[in-house]
Amino acid sequence: MGNLIDMIDSSAFQGKKAKYYTLGCKLNFSETSTFGKMLSDMGVVTAKEDEVADICLINTCSVTDVADQKCRHAIRHMARQNPGSFIVVTGCYAQLKPETVAEIEGVDLVLGSNEKANLIQYLNDQFTGIRTENHLHEYHAVSKTKEITTFQPSCSRGNRTRYFLKVQDGCNYFCTYCTIPYARGFSRNPSIESLVKQAEEAAAEGGKEIVLTGVNIGDFGETTHESFLDLVKALDQVEGIKRFRISSLEPDLCSDELIEYCAHSRAFMPHFHIPLQSGSDEVLKLMHRRYDTALFAHKINLIKEKMPDAFIGVDVMVGCRGEKPEYFEDCYNFLESLPVTQLHVFPYSERPGTTALSIPYVVSDQDKRARVQRLLKLSDEKTQAFYAEHIGQEAEALFEKAPHGKAMHGFTRNYIRVELPAAKSDPELDNKLVKVKLGEFNRDKSALQAEIIL
Repeated sequence: MGNLIDMIDSSAFQGKKAKYYTLGCKLNFSETSTFGKMLSDMGVVTAKEDEVADICLINTCSVTDVADQKCRHAIRHMARQNPGSFIVVTGCYAQLKPETVAEIEGVDLVLGSNEKANLIQYLNDQFTGIRTENHLHEYHAVSKTKEITTFQPSCSRGNRTRYFLKVQDGCNYFCTYCTIPYARGFSRNPSIESLVKQAEEAAAEGGKEIVLTGVNIGDFGETTHESFLDLVKALDQVEGIKRFRISSLEPDLCSDELIEYCAHSRAFMPHFHIPLQSGSDEVLKLMHRRYDTALFAHKINLIKEKMPDAFIGVDVMVGCRGEKPEYFEDCYNFLESLPVTQLHVFPYSERPGTTALSIPYVVSDQDKRARVQRLLKLSDEKTQAFYAEHIGQEAEALFEKAPHGKAMHGFTRNYIRVELPAAKSDPELDNKLVKVKLGEFNRDKSALQAEIIL
């Protein structure tokens, strides 16, 4: 990628303005930030909100039907607000529905998962009028799933304190409800050596915390014959980076050895996010998940045994085909029994082309909403109980800058959100690790009030 950009005359980009819009996961946000940095290096500046941009990039998601709708709305809104702009759409929705996206008024180019790596070349061709053999100006350029083989490196901060390091892309699991393998391709990854180098570069820029992102990051090593644990051990040695977090890790790939290592590591935080999807073994089988509730419970309990203060987030899908009322009750009771901290709850959305559509039992929208609300209430109870256990304790928080006159927020090692009142906010605290005493809940119970310990 770097060599290709070096060969392009950046004069065609100088002074142009760009706007970016991202939907979906942390991986998408990381990739958009990387695109932004690439364009910035070519002389492109980020347009202000009230300015009309020359380039608009929309990075899309397609995890649910609602996500698809949001993507279409975002594209149309961007086109209306930026008449005459060259509009590029990429991401999962672009890969899965390129013709639909290309037909939206204002869209100039649709890039699939393989083609987005050549974004700069496509834009260069547009701005210079040069047409190359490999980069013809098609309305959309999207490869078939089996042809998605490129890996777009990404280690970027965007507007946040934390860096996001993309360590893996794609997925080989093909769960019955999911289209991600079709959108992202099969599992692939760069070398540990290259990722360590990116982490070192982030440290040189002043980065303190890095979040490891990907589609199925526990599957790291599929293309390089390395392991995720080897990657964790190597990154743990990067000087300057004080904290690493693992964004999401499948239960069957969260090895006991990894948990043991993280419990004693220098920089990997006591913070896990593990997708469950369902607490019913019958539903897990229908989903073609690669574990059962017994294995999941073992992983959660082992984490808590080794790291009692660990924050554990869990993904739960409700209302999928086949989730009879008694199976949902099993799921609720299972989650209630586990020492998890927070639930990320979302309703099942039918995706065209998935094998889940052949499952006969369908949950009504009304029942889906009711089940979501029950689990969200359980989540709030568990999160607030976890926070309450830490009131009065001392902790180290990494603060993020706040808008002028607003409260400042940060996170402890175990991902408790803390708040400094606006009167005590200080720009000098941005990206600083500060010792604090944890006080009572803030007004909306989204954080604990913090008092800096001098």
